[in-house]
Amino acid sequence: MKEELDFIIESTRELMENSIVHLEKELRNIRAGKASPAMLGNVTVDYYGSQTPLAQIANVSTMDAHTITVQPWEKNMLHGIEKAIMLANLGFNPMNNGDIIIINVPVLTEERRIELSKQAKAATEFAKISIRNGRREAMSDIKKVEASEDMKENAEIDIQKLTDAFIIEVDNHYKIKDQEIMKV
Repeated sequence: MKEELDFIIESTRELMENSIVHLEKELRNIRAGKASPAMLGNVTVDYYGSQTPLAQIANVSTMDAHTITVQPWEKNMLHGIEKAIMLANLGFNPMNNGDIIIINVPVLTEERRIELSKQAKAATEFAKISIRNGRREAMSDIKKVEASEDMKENAEIDIQKLTDAFIIEVDNHYKIKDQEIMKV
């Protein structure tokens, strides 16, 4: 009985932690004006017939706050990398100089900052929904367990405390990202 309830609580905690990890990944992909190699983290390139992450076939670095450079380990991959960056629809215009690809990260306009803030808010809401769904499933599972009403009630209280803590963490991630986006 107690073991089943503990298992439900632990698996719910894991699910909620995964929601936070996913949110962090989503927020990292929302650029906040300063050039970062992480901006190209989701770009995959057709490398001899298989989709390969850009970081595995090239050195991605920043020259300054507004410039990303991509230096492939094989020169014949320049065109494929350039094409993959364009297809990733990140709003970048890569320039190929024959040796490396240079990406100028444009300065964010106020309009674009608001749009990015809305993206961050949407990712935050998705994480909250995921956490609440975990709570709902856990509450349902707790009701099915054969245990005393006190044990079930305590488990439900623990699940609610977990939910509240994770929702606060999600909100904190959003506040930090929103400040980063809106900072000129």
